[in-house]
Parts: sequence; C-alpha cells; structure tokens
Amino acid sequence: MTQKRLKVGLTGGIGSGKSFVATLLEQWGATTVDTDLIAHQITAPQGAAIEPIRQHFGDQFITEKGAMCRDQMRELVFSQPEQREVLQAILHPLIRDLTFRQVQQAQGCYVVVVIPLLVESKHWISQLDRVCVVDCDEATQIARVQQRSGLTVAQIKRIMDAQATRTQRLAVADDVILNDAHTTLAQLTERTQLKHQLWLGL
Repeated sequence: MTQKRLKVGLTGGIGSGKSFVATLLEQWGATTVDTDLIAHQITAPQGAAIEPIRQHFGDQFITEKGAMCRDQMRELVFSQPEQREVLQAILHPLIRDLTFRQVQQAQGCYVVVVIPLLVESKHWISQLDRVCVVDCDEATQIARVQQRSGLTVAQIKRIMDAQATRTQRLAVADDVILNDAHTTLAQLTERTQLKHQLWLGL
C-alpha cells in the first residue's frame, strides 16, 4: 500500500456500528475503502469472482442475473468450514488487489480501510499504520443485527462464531471506539471525532 497517507484499518464485529463510523470519517474528509463493498462488486453480475465460483461450486450458486447467490452460499459455508476456506481463497486475493489499488488512489486527509475480517485475515495488519476497533458487547450485536436483517439468533450466532472474538479484536487495537447499548448517536459521533483529530495529527 502507498506510504503517502496514514492508513487506518477499521474493524468490528457484525452489528458493531463500523459502517456508521466510516460514514462520519468520510464526511470529515477521510477516504474510505470498504472491503465489504468490494466483495459485493466482485460477486455481482460480471464480477471477477463469478466464474471461479461457478467452476468450483456449480451453477446452483449463481443467480439468474449472474450474481453469487448469497443466501445459498451463506448456508453452505457456515455448515461446511472447508467450503468457506475455498470461497475465501477465491475472494480474498481479488479483494486485496482492488483494496490496494483504491488505497493508492486515495485523495483524502487519511485513508480508512473498513475490514470486517481484519483480525481473521492475518495479512492486513502489516499493511496498516493503525487498527481501530468499533467495540460492543455480543448481546448488543445480536439485537442490532436482528433488528436490521431479520436473521434468527442462531443464524447471527453462526456468523459471529466465524468471526474473531471481542477479546481477539481488542488485542490488536491501537484505538477503540465504544458503541455499546448505552451509547447514543451523539456520544458515538463525539468519540469518533476524537479519533479523527488524533489521526489528523499523525
């Protein structure tokens, strides 16, 4: 990755609020590169991952419009961890390449790379100047995801079980933004603003 601008890796478990934090930072002048958005792009119709997915998993995992069938793939990879590894082997190099390209083109005051699986994918940390974790307890994660997605508690827990634990994330953090059940939007905005000022200074 380019050395010209400070590179902050932003991570947190599902439902932690990292997307909201990233939106604030972008409003304040940072460039954000979201690896989740890139993953959606490469699994959309004509995306770079579609043919490799079709070759390994079969046509039944591709929708009529030519995108990856996310619901069906989610069921497979959470029930068969070895298939999740195969999918990651297809997606992760493509995501990395596109992420690095976007970081090199960034024009903002610093770069925020939103990486949900930052801890799980060991290669990211060495490419970043700082790691910021948006932190909240597991009960709050479950409640938020249920509210927005309609997934069952069991489905949410399976997703969380495939992610790093709260302890593992906090162990790699240079910066932490607390966003628990007691945090108001005003408090979250204020906590994020403090980190923004810190990173501008760096």
